[in-house]
Amino acid sequence: MDNFNTKFELFKPNLSHIKQMQELVLSDVENGNILPRDENEMATNIRSYVAIKDKETNIIIGFVALHIYTTTLAEIRSLIVHSDFRGIGIAKKLINHCVDEGRKLTVKKLLVLTYKQKLFEAFGFEVILKESIPETKIWADCIKCKHFPICDEISLTLDI
Repeated sequence: MDNFNTKFELFKPNLSHIKQMQELVLSDVENGNILPRDENEMATNIRSYVAIKDKETNIIIGFVALHIYTTTLAEIRSLIVHSDFRGIGIAKKLINHCVDEGRKLTVKKLLVLTYKQKLFEAFGFEVILKESIPETKIWADCIKCKHFPICDEISLTLDI
């Protein structure tokens, strides 16, 4: 990704980007890899997102959200990279941004629920028992999942 900045741009999306972001995650929402987020929920949380666009086409190719739960806990969620751009470090760039932002905000711990365990372990995340996840997460988000209550995602945290 030496030439990342010549091909791609990391940016804070605004409300006009929501439709494109929803289209990007549609297949992953349908197969249950990502929780559905309607337009209003995304609008309410737009400040939590960071995206990467292809400079040539101006199309969003990936995004992620850093959702704050408490003064000590935040979650990396809704991580998605367009299938044509996977394997070139886009997800790593987005995760790094979230870790850096969490540190700037003085969050103590990052949480992630994912099917990509090895990706997050490469950043130092460690597997935890789902039973240790705060109830606010379970009742606010997990209950919306098509797999609830039989969750097969891996829970990981990182102390920052």
